[in-house]
Order: sequence, then C-alpha cells, then structure tokens
Amino acid sequence: MCTSKCWLTIGAVLAGLAVAAGAFAAHGLDRYFYDVYAEKTFEKKVTVAGAETIISQVPLAQKYLADFKTGAEYQMYHGLALLVVGLLSQVRRSKALDVAGLCFVAGCLAFSGGLYAYSLTGAKWIGMFVVPLGGVLFLAGWIWLAIAVCPCRGKDPA
Repeated sequence: MCTSKCWLTIGAVLAGLAVAAGAFAAHGLDRYFYDVYAEKTFEKKVTVAGAETIISQVPLAQKYLADFKTGAEYQMYHGLALLVVGLLSQVRRSKALDVAGLCFVAGCLAFSGGLYAYSLTGAKWIGMFVVPLGGVLFLAGWIWLAIAVCPCRGKDPA
C-alpha cells in the first residue's frame, strides 16, 4: 500500500502541521475566540436521579481553545506514530502496519480536523459524530500497530 518513505513523509507533515496549529491556537486564535464568544458559557450537564444537573461551567472561548489545542496535541501524537510505522516498514513490510497507518491518517482527519472545525464553527454534529469516529480510528490504529509488532504471531493477519 504505502511505502516506508510515504509513511515517514505523511508523519512528518502531520507533525509539522500540528506545531503550526498549536502556534495558531496560542498566538491568534485565543483572541478570536474571546472576541466571538465573550460572555458565553459552556455548561457540562449530566442526568442524576432523573434530573439534569450542571457539573461544570467554563467560558465558551476557553472550551473551544482547549478543544482546538487537543486536536493539535493528538495530531502530533499520531504524526509521530506514523513515523514509527514508517521506520518499522523499512525493516519489514506488513499489511497490519499499512492498516495502522491508514487508521492514524484517517483518525487525524476525523478527530483533529473535526475538533478544528467544531471549535471554529460551533457545529455540534461534528463534535458528536466526526470527532468520536476519529477517536475510534486512533484506537484501531494502535491495535493494528500492536498486531504488527507482536512477537507471538507468525503471519500477518491483515
């Protein structure tokens, strides 16, 4: 599917873009959020004994900035994971490594990209559907990476 150089390139690009996203959040986006969401509050609610209860309140600008930074953080982690996939692919080609790499890339698009889009637009459906799908893809990627490097298996199951 993808060569080791391909995984290394994608990982390096995603990691570099994560640095740019983090810098953007820290040096410009914060002011934008505070200007747009001044005076608005995010309330975290849970249902306790049949009644909805507010368990925390935070300024909406602060929540969206934290969400954006979380997207950049996870993008960096998975950019680095793709570098690992690329390095391992140099030693031994594996369908399991390719599946792990694809899951990491798709997870970055859905999770990190979803958090970027959600925080910039406030579109709740992105936060409710796209972002969790990205999280599942990240988990699947880590499982496939574990399968790829497991010393107890003989053949590539993928």
